[in-house]
Amino acid sequence: MVATIRAFALSICFAVVGAAHEGIFAQSWSLPSPEERCPSKWGRGDERGSANLMGPETVLRASQLIRAGRVIELGHVLSGEMPLADRHFDSYMKPTRMNPGTNRRGSNEEIIVAEMGQVGTQFDGFAHQTIGDQLYNCVRLQDVMTRTGFTQLGVDKVGTLMTRGVLIDVAGLKGVEMLPDRYEITVDDLEQSLERQQVGIEPGDAVLIHTGWGLLWDRDVVKFSTSGPGIGVSAAEWLIGRDPMLIGSDNVPVEVLPNPDQELSLPVHQLMLVVHGIHLVERMRLYELAQAQVNEFAFVIQPLKLQGATGSTVAPVAIY
Repeated sequence: MVATIRAFALSICFAVVGAAHEGIFAQSWSLPSPEERCPSKWGRGDERGSANLMGPETVLRASQLIRAGRVIELGHVLSGEMPLADRHFDSYMKPTRMNPGTNRRGSNEEIIVAEMGQVGTQFDGFAHQTIGDQLYNCVRLQDVMTRTGFTQLGVDKVGTLMTRGVLIDVAGLKGVEMLPDRYEITVDDLEQSLERQQVGIEPGDAVLIHTGWGLLWDRDVVKFSTSGPGIGVSAAEWLIGRDPMLIGSDNVPVEVLPNPDQELSLPVHQLMLVVHGIHLVERMRLYELAQAQVNEFAFVIQPLKLQGATGSTVAPVAIY
């Protein structure tokens, strides 16, 4: 009973903070010039960005974290009822086809009509976002975008990624099931969460941020899709300084939605994908991982080989 009252009180407290956070945490952000952001630290012409951190040593380091042989799935089930916002996903069953032969073998198949790069738990590639007409590494949109996909920076260039995964449980730090709507996660929140969990971030890690917002996935698809807590520019820059392979979260855009600065539209997407070449993984299923208090693990993700695509639906796993 005491724990319930405490959690309720904390929820009210953070609801107040969330409602007032625009004046506390809002940070304006100026677009870096092409000369400031290009070429990327991986060199002119690079298409892999933070995936360059992937190598044999990364896999071996991650494999050492597998001790119990347990797997937690971090991707949601795809369906027409999932949160879609303005995107599209339809599944149609084809009539059963009876094949020739005396054994009466029937075949069942489906047709999926969907934006496979940007639905469900999904991986953002570098063709997904721009600053003006420029993608990552100052690749010009008009030079690489075709009717059937991008000739550079497509998600098919990523391949399988296996690395050490780190969960930052900000909801756990605050003692709530779910952070309040529009709450901007701060650098202090990240540092205190890591200290509480006795874990650190190392170069090449997959850093996953648990806000609790994923609980709305099948409870309130409209609320889940239209706003939510997440990192802001300051926290994003702090994470970038730790040299991660990717950043993921259980909300829609990883970052706070909407941004406290009403003049900005998803600036963390531009920071990560366009300026620094760091992939984002959105709408992850993180509550089971948080409940199990598994703070570091082997993380495996493989985007679909969609030629020239902006992203991919994914089904990542944590193995520990």
